[in-house]
Amino acid sequence: MKRIALALILAGFSGILSVNGQVPGSNTSSALEKLFSRLLTRTEDNDKLSINDSIQLIIDSYAGSDTVLGHKFYNIKYLGQISSPDSRLKIITWNLLLTNSKSRYYCYFVNRSGKKNLVYKLTGSYNEKPVRADTTYSGDNWYGALYYDLRPVKKDNQVSWILLGIDYGNPAVTRKIIDVASFTPEGRLVFGKSWFVAGNETKYREVLEYSSSAVISLKFLSDRSIVFDHLVPISADYKGMKEYYGPDFSYDAYIFEKGMWRLKLNIDARNRK
Repeated sequence: MKRIALALILAGFSGILSVNGQVPGSNTSSALEKLFSRLLTRTEDNDKLSINDSIQLIIDSYAGSDTVLGHKFYNIKYLGQISSPDSRLKIITWNLLLTNSKSRYYCYFVNRSGKKNLVYKLTGSYNEKPVRADTTYSGDNWYGALYYDLRPVKKDNQVSWILLGIDYGNPAVTRKIIDVASFTPEGRLVFGKSWFVAGNETKYREVLEYSSSAVISLKFLSDRSIVFDHLVPISADYKGMKEYYGPDFSYDAYIFEKGMWRLKLNIDARNRK
């Protein structure tokens, strides 16, 4: 019966999806808003997964539409939608909280490449282990996160995108991530580049880990500067135990200099220079 119900739901929503590559209208926005609201009221994993299947069906069609890069849904609280200032890349993300299995991230990258948009559909599971900073990831082994801002950066005549994201995979530790997304000449999506210099260490991305009860800021101050809270343990006894880390009201930053993002400690976040 659940399969029959799901089929009826999907059939109903398919009637309001776009055709001929055009962006869905207000009916689709209303349908998404209702689906996300239903996710909040359901307690059974099977029900949530069925609702999420309907969400994916709509986003599949939306991501493949001709004008997706210039469109945005409004009043959908739990659907992340960000676009780069150069209108070449759009990222759509959301997470699905489950009780009896690992919660999940869903993500779509829409890349304007020539006359045709390339769509990359990613899925990642919550993971208590931290995202690695010493390697690249691909769309096939994506670590999972919710991205909330991005900026293009050009190096060696190639455009990549700096991403800011957040990961809730560990219930005791929240992670904020600075990463790089790029596309190979063959069209493969790659996460990470050895661009981040922190002291004597060069990393593929920056991962900030802190107590899930704390709140920190990570944001672009400009296209070439990313500022964030400096993190410290609540006492020296907890050094290295990230679940006891939080902000100390000073700020650090990554500044793009000579083709690398270099860590600067104790900066004045009020001064754009």
